[in-house]
Order: sequence, then structure tokens, then C-alpha cells
Amino acid sequence: MATPKDAGSEERPPSAAAAAADEEEEEAKEEQVKEEQVKEEQVKEEQVKEEQVKEEQVKEEEEEDDDEEDDDEEVKEEEIKEEEVKETINSGSGSGSGSMTDERVVVVDDGLRYDLELMESDPLLDQLKEWDYPIFDLLDQYNQRILSTTCYRIFVEVGLFDAFKIPQQEFFQFFHALELGYREKPYHNRTHATDVLHAVFYLTSQPIPGFPVAPVDIEPTPHSNTLGSESVCPILMQRASFSYEDSYGIMGANFPALELMALYTAATMHDYDHPGRTNAFLVSTLAPQAILYNDRSVLESHHAASAWSLFLSDPRFNFLVHLDRAEFKRFRFLVIEAILATDLKRHFEILAEFNVKVNDADAAGIDWSNEADRLLAMQMCIKLADINGPCKVHRIHVQWTHRIAEEFYEQGDEEAALGMPISPYMDRKSPQLAKLQESFINHLVAPLCNAYGEAGLLPGEWDDTIDEEDMDSLSLHHACDAFTVSDIDLESISSDGSGAGTPVQNKPGRKVTCLQTQHLQENHEYWVNHIKMQNAENEIRSVDITASRQDLGADSGSNNCSPVPVNDERMEPIAEENSPKSFDGSFSFEREDSKL
Repeated sequence: MATPKDAGSEERPPSAAAAAADEEEEEAKEEQVKEEQVKEEQVKEEQVKEEQVKEEQVKEEEEEDDDEEDDDEEVKEEEIKEEEVKETINSGSGSGSGSMTDERVVVVDDGLRYDLELMESDPLLDQLKEWDYPIFDLLDQYNQRILSTTCYRIFVEVGLFDAFKIPQQEFFQFFHALELGYREKPYHNRTHATDVLHAVFYLTSQPIPGFPVAPVDIEPTPHSNTLGSESVCPILMQRASFSYEDSYGIMGANFPALELMALYTAATMHDYDHPGRTNAFLVSTLAPQAILYNDRSVLESHHAASAWSLFLSDPRFNFLVHLDRAEFKRFRFLVIEAILATDLKRHFEILAEFNVKVNDADAAGIDWSNEADRLLAMQMCIKLADINGPCKVHRIHVQWTHRIAEEFYEQGDEEAALGMPISPYMDRKSPQLAKLQESFINHLVAPLCNAYGEAGLLPGEWDDTIDEEDMDSLSLHHACDAFTVSDIDLESISSDGSGAGTPVQNKPGRKVTCLQTQHLQENHEYWVNHIKMQNAENEIRSVDITASRQDLGADSGSNNCSPVPVNDERMEPIAEENSPKSFDGSFSFEREDSKL
């Protein structure tokens, strides 16, 4: 018989087994849960990795798209920028008024924007050192700002902004107002003023064979160096670019900076507010300008006075703010004298004075330390620049010729409307373009250009390929493409311009070629040949008309019928050797007109 103890001991094993089973089951569950968790974590990790891979792929694709978009945007930005530049240049659109919008952009009162960086790097403006400059391309690009833009670039090239601390805002305010004051005439407009500015810059900045550059330490006369030795002439910085062993020099290097700035400013002002009519017309019609200036240098006095009135009318135009009283007085005097020298009634007076000073057998030559001599050289320089059209390559010369002809015809139209006699060459019903240009070259341009070249002031190149035989066929008294430099007393100039160094050797009678005289000869020959053709055609037409009239009279049986006279003006025949020559004392241009 079992005892209670034995019974209790018999009941434990099933409970322990159950507990153990439960524990095992729990452990299995826990392991299953852990396994599931591990699997979930692995799945999550794989999903995360897949998502990361996908994100990276998407990111790469987006970056590629962004790169493409950036490229597209850059292209678009460049296109927009180009359009803005074109708009700025051509139409002058812009925001703001009369202030600097940033360091490299100047905005004037009418909203016109000047991008200084653009102007300083413009390839078209880089060509200003070429004689046959594409001025009409510049007009297409800059239009109403052509004069102010060119003037800025030239002042920068020469160093005048630094020399005189010229404020950019006032500079653009004045020169833009000045160019807007030029009327929309066929010839005497802001484009012509820009062309004259370019010409004086070229003549004073380009290398001249055999030209003696004065030493830097030359003793100046009063007012010749008003700003100190560092600004004797900013253009001296260009000396290093020329080879003095080949005896080249720069005329501008012999001018004080103040005088160079006056010459360039005079070029911009010299035809300001030109009415497109000649001095003779203004005098004949008792125009207010003629009454004001007593019929003397009417237009030239008007240009100078009106331009200075504009300058003094607004303190915002004062780009000369840092000149002292003496410098300003000297500057104003030089500008006025240069403008008045463009009156063609003074042409032979100034030319004769220059020849006596430089080209006659006993001429003393230009003393570059003398103010009066430098002023005479400035006057000759701006005179040549003012009538330089026939000295340009033919395609440019012809464009200027048609422009002056149209302006003449407009005056002729007004003369006819007023019942006045039509001035020579101004009747559009009887054009005489070839005769006008041949006479203009022969009597005015050629003597001036030859005197300037014989004085050794024309930029050009030594040409040792021309032999004596060739020179015999070229006269120094007509517009040839070569002249001789034999009497110039060359200075001993080193590369630093100090005056000490190896003397420059110049062969006696060494030949020089220059574009100005070459083009002048070519253009003159063109007009002479044109006149010959016209004369031949007129003669044939005259003979034909005479013969037909005679036949008509014979057929009608009338013995009293005489041929109808031909209303063709006959020119004196021009011989082949009739090339431009030195002016004759008997010729007086006053009978024609003093302002072309």
C-alpha cells in the first residue's frame, strides 16, 4: 500500500515534464521569433540597400540631368547676355538714372548703360590703331553712343583717365550729351566726329619712320607739364613696343598730356550742332550764327561756343574737375584754336605757315619744346583728320563721298526753294561728283597731306625695296605712296627714351611708304579716269545730237535751222600726268566755300 509521500512523488514527474515541454516550446517560439526578426532585419537591410542603390541611381540620373540643364542654362544665359549686350549697344536700354550701378557699368541720365569691360575688350574697338578703320561697322554696333564709346577707349589707351583723375560718370554724361547734340545730317554728324577723333588718335599714336622723340627729361616751357613728370605724356608707355634701332617714333610722345587731351576733345567738338549748310549759305541768308560771328568762321565759332556752353551748363558734365585754373584755361584755349583751324578759309594760311616752319629750304623745323610750334602741329593734325576721306581706302572714301554729296544736294534744294542760285556741285539735277572730288583732292587734300608727310609726321614704314628709278617716277609734289626722309636730325634715343644710347643710323634718302598718300593717289586716279569717261561719253552724245539735228534740218529743207546747243558743262581736259600738286598761289578756295 502506498504512502502519501509516495503518492506525491509519483505526481511531480508529469508536471516537470510539462514545464520542460513548455520551456522548450517557449524557447522554440523565441528562436522562431528571433529568426523572424533576423529575417525581417535582413529583408529590411536588403530593402534599405536596394533603396540606397535606387537613390544613388536616381541621384546620378538627376545629376546628369542637372548637368545637361546647367549646360542648357549656361547656353541660355549666354544667349540672354548677348541679347542684353546687343540691346544695350543698339538701343541703349537700361534701368537706373545718372549713377554708377556697379563698378564696371556707368548709367547716364537717359538710362543708357556703358559696360566698361565690354568696351575695353571689344574686338572692333581693338582695331582703332588701324588707319582704314571700319567706321561704319562701328556705327552699326554702337549707333547713338559711337562718339562717347570711341572717346572712352582712346582716353583709356593713352592713359588720360589716370593722368587727370577723370571721373567716369561725368565723362560719359558730357560726351553722350555732346554726341546727341550732333544733328542727323548725311555727313556732318556724330559719325564724322568719331572718324576725325580716330584720325587724330592714329596720327599721334602710331609709329613714324625717322621721327625724333624728345627725351623724357626735356626742359618744359610754361604749362607744358602742368601735372608733374609722371604725366609728361601717358602715351610714352607705348614706346617700348617700337624698335628704336629701326628709327621709329611717336608724335604724341612729344606732346604734354594736357595738349593731347585737348586735341582729342577738339575732335569730338569740332562740328557740334552742324546745320548741314555751308558758311557761305549762312552768310547769304543772314542766319543768326552769321550775324553773331560777323560772317567770320561762322560754323567753327558756333561749334566751339555751343560745345563749351554745353560743358558749362551742368556741373555733372565737368570731367575736368581735377584741373586747376591755369590748366583749364590752357586746355580751353587749345581746344578752341584746334576747332577754328578747321575753317577751310584759313587752309592756305596755316599750310603756308607750316611750310615756312618745316619744309622750306631754310626752315628751322618744329621745336617740340615750344608751345607755338606744338600748336601748329596740332592744327595741321586736326586739319588732315577733318578732310581725311580721300586718304582712306576706296570703299570707305566712296561712302563719305556720297554722304557729303547728299548734304550738298539738300542745301541746293533749299537754295532753289528760296530762289537763290544753286551753289557749285549742289544741284542734284546736274551731279558733278567726280569733278568735285578731283578738285577737292587736287587743291586741298593733296597739298596738306604732302606737306604733312614731307615734314616726317605721317605714320608709315621704311621701304628699302623702292629703287631710284621708281622714285624718279614719283614726285614729292603729288600724292604718291612713297617719300624720302633725308634731312631729319635724329636724336640718340635709347629704348627707355632717356636720350642716351646708341645713335640711330638713318641712310640718306631712305624711302618711306604710308597708306594715306597711297590711297590718296589711288582715289585721285579713280576720279580722273571717271571724268575722262564722262567727257568721252559727252563728246559722243554731242556729236550724235549734232548729226541728228543736221539730218533733221536737211530732211525738212530748212537752211535756217541751226543745231540746238547741248546743255552739258564741258570740263577742261585732264592730262594723265595731272595728279595732285602743291597749291598754286593764284587759287582761292574762298570763291567756292570754306566748309565742306
